[in-house]
Amino acid sequence: MRIVITGASSGLGEALALHYAKEGHSLVLIARRADRLEAVAEQCRRAGAEVETIEADVTDFGRMRQIGEMLANDRIDRIILNAGMSLGHGGGVTPFEDFERLFATNFLSVHALLEPTIPKLTEQKKGEIVFISSLASLLSMPTSIAYSSSKRALNAYAEGLHYQLSPHGIKVMTIMPGFIDSEMTQKNRFKMPFFMSTEEGVRRIVRAIGRQKHRYAFPFRFYLMIRIVSMLPQPLRDKIVHFTNFKKGA
Repeated sequence: MRIVITGASSGLGEALALHYAKEGHSLVLIARRADRLEAVAEQCRRAGAEVETIEADVTDFGRMRQIGEMLANDRIDRIILNAGMSLGHGGGVTPFEDFERLFATNFLSVHALLEPTIPKLTEQKKGEIVFISSLASLLSMPTSIAYSSSKRALNAYAEGLHYQLSPHGIKVMTIMPGFIDSEMTQKNRFKMPFFMSTEEGVRRIVRAIGRQKHRYAFPFRFYLMIRIVSMLPQPLRDKIVHFTNFKKGA
């Protein structure tokens, strides 16, 4: 299987690459930090995988479209859209430049890569597109408006793509994890509920992909809590959100 992974130089992307390398898949790893990317690639090669690396900043949309065209010259079995960033949790209004950079990374870059690759997938009449979203997409906290908004937009995009591509035999999956140990979460300075190790997070993600789950949110207890809060009357929901946000030190 030929698997493309974005954001493959660290965190979930690195761990997913190493997992699939051990299974002997052919990998295309994309990330902006060349030294880190090559180090991950070398580990994957030692595990027995054939690996191609592509150094690229996903916010360079022209470059991402070129990469998509290049990928479409060969078979594509699975694309895991993992590249993402967070601004952390802070008060006040997010500067436009930061907001723009976050949306470019977490959302717009996805379509830049997929625009040239989707025709290849429909031609194949098979393939998988996996979006790594977040539980934060389900309930926007006042300290992470930009991040939650970008991931909610990603969910909507993935949902539409699912309906568009399913008649062509293409599986579209949206994975919504909670807090997993990574460079992104290590910036947080508050107690993260149901925090899990990278290994446990990857194990669950891999299992969901293997079962071709259309939408998968975890851990379930955290997801359930968010769903319950979302269904509460607005005044009560406001109190819970503001209390939770106060606990983060905002």
